[in-house]
Amino acid sequence: MVHYVVDIKPVSRRNSPKPAPKRLWTASDPPYDGYKPVDTTTYHTSTPDSAIVIDNGSSAVRAGWQFEQAPRLAFPPLMARYVDRKLNRKFCFIGSDLYADGTARGQAKNVYEPGSDIVNNWDAQEGVLDYVFIKLGLDGSRGAVDRPVVMTEPLANLGYARKVMSELLFELYGVPSVAYGIDSLFSYAYNRGHNGIVVSSSYMSTHLIPVMDSKPLLAHATRLDWGRCQSAEYLMKLLKAKYPTLPGKLNDTQVEDLVRQHCYVSQDYSRDSVAFLDWTGLEDRDVVVQMPFTERVEIQKTEEELARAAEKRKEGGRRLQEQAAKMRLEKLIRKEQELEYYKELQQKLAIATKKEAKALLDAEDFDDEAQLEKKMKEMDKSIRKARNKDVGDVEEIEEPPTYPLLDTPDEELDEEGLKQKRQQRLLKANHDARARAKAEKEREKSRLVEEERLDAEKRATNLEAWVEERRVERQAMIQRIKDRDRLKADLGNRKSLASQMRMKSIANLASDNPKKRRRGGDDDNFGADDADWGIYRAIATGDQSDDDDEEDLNAGLKNIEAQLLKYDPNFTEDSTRDAQTDWTKSLMHSFLRGAWPYDAENQKENNQFHLNVERIRVPEIVFQPALAGLDQAGIVEIAADMITQRLSDISGSGDLLKDIFLTGGNTMFKGFEERLQVELRAVLPAESTLTVRGAGDPVLDAWRGAAQWASTPSSRQAFITREEYMEKGGDYIKEHNLGNAYI
Repeated sequence: MVHYVVDIKPVSRRNSPKPAPKRLWTASDPPYDGYKPVDTTTYHTSTPDSAIVIDNGSSAVRAGWQFEQAPRLAFPPLMARYVDRKLNRKFCFIGSDLYADGTARGQAKNVYEPGSDIVNNWDAQEGVLDYVFIKLGLDGSRGAVDRPVVMTEPLANLGYARKVMSELLFELYGVPSVAYGIDSLFSYAYNRGHNGIVVSSSYMSTHLIPVMDSKPLLAHATRLDWGRCQSAEYLMKLLKAKYPTLPGKLNDTQVEDLVRQHCYVSQDYSRDSVAFLDWTGLEDRDVVVQMPFTERVEIQKTEEELARAAEKRKEGGRRLQEQAAKMRLEKLIRKEQELEYYKELQQKLAIATKKEAKALLDAEDFDDEAQLEKKMKEMDKSIRKARNKDVGDVEEIEEPPTYPLLDTPDEELDEEGLKQKRQQRLLKANHDARARAKAEKEREKSRLVEEERLDAEKRATNLEAWVEERRVERQAMIQRIKDRDRLKADLGNRKSLASQMRMKSIANLASDNPKKRRRGGDDDNFGADDADWGIYRAIATGDQSDDDDEEDLNAGLKNIEAQLLKYDPNFTEDSTRDAQTDWTKSLMHSFLRGAWPYDAENQKENNQFHLNVERIRVPEIVFQPALAGLDQAGIVEIAADMITQRLSDISGSGDLLKDIFLTGGNTMFKGFEERLQVELRAVLPAESTLTVRGAGDPVLDAWRGAAQWASTPSSRQAFITREEYMEKGGDYIKEHNLGNAYI
């Protein structure tokens, strides 16, 4: 039967490497905006009734005059104060100014309690207010701040916090009147809202507040403990788990900037999270962030310099070879001269008397003429070998060694003869062992040749069976490699069974009183003593035999795959183990390094990290808090429960769906509005009219709403005057409903 092998291979389906990233992103620098000059002109031109509006946010404090279109000041609520002992001066930095000083950056204190929007550092709050009033031109020359103040606060602010704030403003700064308002409701009023649900997702938290007829139903408002701050912390945790060494170089402001720039809301998280690391289009979805690094200095030489250095090395090698050859030749000449001297000595011994011969041998440290003869034979053999190597003479055929004393009985030999007989016995044993090894090597070579002949004959007669045998052998070898890797991993794990058993054996052997292991008689508390682990750590866990076995397995597998590639038309390059373990098909590589190869020696790549799945996972927490371990409902569930359950008995509650209003910096993710509308539509009745809209400026509209409200004459009814504060105390507060701003 004649078999025809058609050399047609299927088209390779291996993923091809992607081109280099189009852009490398960098972590932002600290947000230092430069020196803010003091503005006294606006203060002197303003009327005594002009209010100072302060949006006292947890991410940024924004302040300005009520008649302005945008806040004049915007800075983080931070303060740093320290004493420079060299200059003997005190320094105080507020807001982003502290980023200009290294010492101040390390001494920064936040106004708010960590993870909360409640003010707890009143010393820092006082510094922030000092900064605001000074920059707005109120230098204290009149003894007090003589302008009304409008201060925003979060929903459900603590009465104690508001009381201390009133005490600070009235008693320390002497302001004439103060009004408080909820920031998200100011934003809703500025965007002309009357009936709806305000979804305020800001820096520290997310609130849903129903509003009917411009009045907030605060009893039904709901809080979700997640905002931009928690998103940044969550991204940092993900990066630390993904890159244990790299994210330590990132600070909080840089992580917040990464969240702001690169994260977005997925419209179908379940589908996108599974397909995000697909090879197709991965280079567009993966964001590469480059951290600062120090490149290893490598001197690049020209081709001429490299050729000159190579020629220099060759010349040095030639000189060394010539010097070695010269030394060997000199040594050969000395040996020949020494041999000639011994030949002359042998001739003198032939004609000398016994007494003279004894004197000549003693002078040369020989016991007898036999020892001299042996010395001459060894030198003659050494000279012939050296001459054959260096001069090129034909080496004489070595005569087989003889062992004459082995056949002589011990009774016929003296002490010296017995000693020589034992020596000849050892020499004969070594000679026989070498002969047996040589014969075994020849037999092994013949066996391999015969196996190759039989294998080729079997391949020619029955190709299908031969291919199947090779496939079975390949699978068995792959399984052996997997078992070896699994055992190696287990030995590296202290808690694995293989590591425990190995430690027991090693510690038992190292013990002064080793125990005989009996079936079922092992002690259960073995290894409880740290000294046992000390013995284990002191002994190397690997040896050279493991490396040799690994090389043999890999070489054998490559040999089998080479045969299958040659004779099996269904076995392609994609079927090889190298192709199956290729980095372009590795999901872990795509997760860690994106769509590009990774060089562990490259300092630039070692200081990069990749954002891929994290881009949609971080914003998803607002919709699915359980992803971050938060035992709360998402905003869709909260809104649906609010409409269909808690507010269902209130007349006109269905109109709330006509205006779902989004405000706050955490709602600025791309796709946030569309995702909320789609998911709300899925859980609400089909006949419901649903409208989702965002604030014109989710960050600044709270301040603008407060400034707009302060500009209306009727707003003064909601201000708490200094006289009312002195009479009724800091707990006193006025409720006033105007344009949906709750005061």
